[in-house]
Amino acid sequence: MNNDARWVLPRGTTGGGGWEPAVTDTQPGWRHTSLRVAALDGPDVRTVAAGPWEYAVVPLSGAAHVTVETADGSVHEAALAGRPDVFAGPTDIAYAPAGSRVTVRAPSGPARVALTGALVPGGAAGSPGGHGFRHLAAGDVPVERRGAGPASREVRTMGMPGVLDADALVVCEVVTPAGNWSSWPPHKHDEERPGEESALEEIYYFETRSTDPRGLDPVGYQRVYASDPDRPIDVLAEVRTGDVVLVPYGWHGPSVAAPDADLYYLNVMAGPGPERAWLIRDDPAHAWVRDTWPDQPFDQRLPLSAPAHGETR
Repeated sequence: MNNDARWVLPRGTTGGGGWEPAVTDTQPGWRHTSLRVAALDGPDVRTVAAGPWEYAVVPLSGAAHVTVETADGSVHEAALAGRPDVFAGPTDIAYAPAGSRVTVRAPSGPARVALTGALVPGGAAGSPGGHGFRHLAAGDVPVERRGAGPASREVRTMGMPGVLDADALVVCEVVTPAGNWSSWPPHKHDEERPGEESALEEIYYFETRSTDPRGLDPVGYQRVYASDPDRPIDVLAEVRTGDVVLVPYGWHGPSVAAPDADLYYLNVMAGPGPERAWLIRDDPAHAWVRDTWPDQPFDQRLPLSAPAHGETR
């Protein structure tokens, strides 16, 4: 198994300050995105001073309360209803612009909360785009059907352009039923080509759920490989709940759900470009597969728990 250890962060190998995992710009070779996950209960509180970073708080399991003090001194509160777990459907989220102070707690029982972030150049004094605090309801999160046949997956686009106003942050969730492939065909976003491709680094945070009644060792797999000989990368990682794979550049995909385990991942993206956009280029060796999807049925196991609206193939 190829495994470039710089970009594969198994559960328990990165963290600090009550966050695990914790991926920030202190990670060698990492600059534009961050991810922190905290397990909270009762008096537990986590606070982050955003500085030039903007954040979206995403409950993974349980409910959370978020307090955001923005750069102008205004204080905003959001009671996030959350969800039982990441496979139970989309969640509501809270957005905090650059220059904020973000505090998260779980007053009503145990919760696991992700704090997703993006660097906003020059944003320490507040959002350059004028974006303010926002609480996005779960019912306002688009749930899309993508792919077909064994490439069928469910995508929750709660932090994508057109859904959430932000300066740089792009966030979504993907659920892939047992035995299916997602992030397929392999694609990249590592060059700025206006109208065609965005330069975005990306974090994949994984969770798995066994479809075996015994619940034995649910796993998935993630592939990342070079799109440019001057930027070599070669990753084939076995992933479980709490593992992280970083994509600094290169083709990435497939994300594979083992035949006995559903696969979830949270994607966090941002980059240095002037436009906040998710524009990708498919690997030419595999792009043809998209043409086969109209002739294949969509996997009827999806969506796993919420009505889908919209379809992007």
